[in-house]
Amino acid sequence: MNRRLILALGIFLSGISTPLLLAQSPATPTTRVVTTAVSDTEAVAQSAAAFEVAFNSGNAVAVAALWTEDGEYVDDGGQSFKGRKAIQGEYERVFADGKDHKIRIVIDSLTLDGESTATEQGRAMLDPAPAGAPAFGSYTATHTKVNGKWLMSKVVDARIELPSSYNFVADLDWLIGTWVAEEYGSKTVSVCSWVANKSFVQRIYTVTTPDQITTSGVQMIGYNPQGRHVQSWNFSPDGGHAVGTWWPRENGWMAQMQGMSADGRSSSATVLLTRLDDNAYVWQSINRMFDGQSLPETDEVILKRQQK
Repeated sequence: MNRRLILALGIFLSGISTPLLLAQSPATPTTRVVTTAVSDTEAVAQSAAAFEVAFNSGNAVAVAALWTEDGEYVDDGGQSFKGRKAIQGEYERVFADGKDHKIRIVIDSLTLDGESTATEQGRAMLDPAPAGAPAFGSYTATHTKVNGKWLMSKVVDARIELPSSYNFVADLDWLIGTWVAEEYGSKTVSVCSWVANKSFVQRIYTVTTPDQITTSGVQMIGYNPQGRHVQSWNFSPDGGHAVGTWWPRENGWMAQMQGMSADGRSSSATVLLTRLDDNAYVWQSINRMFDGQSLPETDEVILKRQQK
């Protein structure tokens, strides 16, 4: 029978048979068991909170101290680390990657299996999200009470991938970040981020002219399953919009854009993105038409990644 049901049933029956005794004797065995169970549950939950604090401060020693001396950690790839020294070493490696991830723990269930053992199941989310397909961490932690203190004796991580079109647009991962370009006194800032389970890249751009007039627009880039190609949707500050069909090219992408201004006039252009390295790329618009009239090509504009 479920432990909580047993406890609740015990309180209920005792309340019927000896109400006066319970009222006069708060330290009855039944009351003591309930108090201990609640206290132990809270203590185990506090261990999860302590892990979150230690991880977010990058303290591998504090993380390892939450395990028993011979505790075991199994990562989402199935690799096992046994003992506090090995666990500390693994977390030192994790913290040394320079990405400064922060973790958030959500406990989904917590069960006391006996006086000195408990099982915790939950989810772990990292911010910023790791590279690759979108996923979250699922874990099962076994806790053991040692000298009155709850410690983790075994933790097993698992990676749960989320539904997404990421694999079709994974080659755009290098665009994620903040990019800045300055040409003829105008400054353009583009902030690219994954949205919708990494199915789309959202680009929010802001242009500031030499006279300090600022405008902004939005572009979404994702996969069109019907056309089986990457596609973009642009929404400009003047109320116009455009749809682009994208093809990969050497060191970048080419997008054929078809648009319409706010007053209904058509436009078209070919946009070229050429990646120079991880921190710079070139943007240019060619084959430009507006309302049936040919427009000159734009200059090549170099956008540079803004470092944190």
